[in-house]
Amino acid sequence: MNKKRNLVLFIASSLDGYIATNDESLEWLYNVEGEGDNGFSEFYETVDTVLLGKRTYDWVMKQQDIEEFPYKNKQCYVFTRSSIENTKDVKFVNDGVSEFIEKLKSQDGKNIWIVGGGELLHSFIQEKFVDELIITVAPTLLGKGIPLFREGDYQLDLSLKGMRNFNQFVELHYEVKN
Repeated sequence: MNKKRNLVLFIASSLDGYIATNDESLEWLYNVEGEGDNGFSEFYETVDTVLLGKRTYDWVMKQQDIEEFPYKNKQCYVFTRSSIENTKDVKFVNDGVSEFIEKLKSQDGKNIWIVGGGELLHSFIQEKFVDELIITVAPTLLGKGIPLFREGDYQLDLSLKGMRNFNQFVELHYEVKN
């Protein structure tokens, strides 16, 4: 019997719900005292597929300290409206998103990680593709920035699966109720 693959959001957020400042900075996140890698390595072992929006992919690739593609040992798909040629590390998806996600979730494998961004997450929430949300909350109020959740015509009912803290961070793990 095949285990159903879950589509999981794993992300950090400010207490007031922002994932970055308006200029896409995460500096505020690095000013918070965490513990180890705040559960990232443990989570990363549970996934074999990584999904990113094009803006998030571009942001990742622009980071100065990146020496090699950070998701090298995972299947990586970037969703874009443009037609872009695949690379050795990334396959670009620009149409048939619903069918693509349904097919991906039906295949054997580990969980699927939604890295970001907000636009991609919003469309996946509206399509009811998201199965779990693991949100690590930083004790920071940004006041404005790029929101984790966008306003829209949807409602997700969640069930708390667990919570733990990494020094000043609090990880909230929710399962989406069907």
